[in-house]
Amino acid sequence: MLIIPVKEGENIDRALKRYKRKFDRVGIVKELRARQHFSKPSVLRRNVIQRAEFIQRLRDAEEI
Repeated sequence: MLIIPVKEGENIDRALKRYKRKFDRVGIVKELRARQHFSKPSVLRRNVIQRAEFIQRLRDAEEI
């Protein structure tokens, strides 16, 4: 459970923004989606490698 202390006189929008940022950093939604189905370790490793290759290609194209 995430707890965000709201200081006296603090704008509620600012507190909500801090909550959203903390929620994203914790990665709850990402973990829940990953647990919905099982993926073999080899498939996970292959996805990581493919993502890295894609990013590398983007960076190489950016340099040119």
